[in-house]
Amino acid sequence: MKEKGSLDAMGKLQHRMKRAFDIIGALIGLALCSPLFLVISILITYQSNGPIFFRQIRIGYKGRPFAIFKFRTMSSIVEEEGPQLVAKCDSSNSTRLEQFLRGHHLDELPQLWNVLRGDMSFVGPRPERKYFIDKILRHTDRYQLIYEMKPGLTSEATLYNGYTDTMEKMLKRMEMDIHYLEHRTLWLDFTIIVKTVVNILTGKKF
Repeated sequence: MKEKGSLDAMGKLQHRMKRAFDIIGALIGLALCSPLFLVISILITYQSNGPIFFRQIRIGYKGRPFAIFKFRTMSSIVEEEGPQLVAKCDSSNSTRLEQFLRGHHLDELPQLWNVLRGDMSFVGPRPERKYFIDKILRHTDRYQLIYEMKPGLTSEATLYNGYTDTMEKMLKRMEMDIHYLEHRTLWLDFTIIVKTVVNILTGKKF
């Protein structure tokens, strides 16, 4: 049974099952990826100065801020130019390693910790910064519906809309995320995860 007045297609039982999957999946993922974490950490330290991890405040479930973690793939100089819609993969401030990690989404692996903590889920809208949320809200208040979901590592909108570098794309992604909210099931989550893994393994950009 879903909450009264909510557009969320998932009931309480499915939410519990989704959370159980997130916990188990995150624990398995962290265990399996621990050697990769070590290798990436060593390479980042060897090839560039600065911290291994990138920490940034994003807005999550119920509009609550939380700290998201990534492997650092961008010089602080880039962010000093102002908040970026997307990381500059061809930036002269980035090493080949950093560009490779971004291109294959390996920089997102530390977010398994966010999933385990409950900040995020495997499937859900990508977490956004308040700076850009405020811009979207100037166009439409429908973004408030996104707060009914935990942010995710992947989503339908990410797979089919890719990174957003314009307001038009951000609004399109928002509508796709709302559509997911209204129709989501555990089976749909499973298919999104499978498609994401296939895309990563085949090198398809998204």
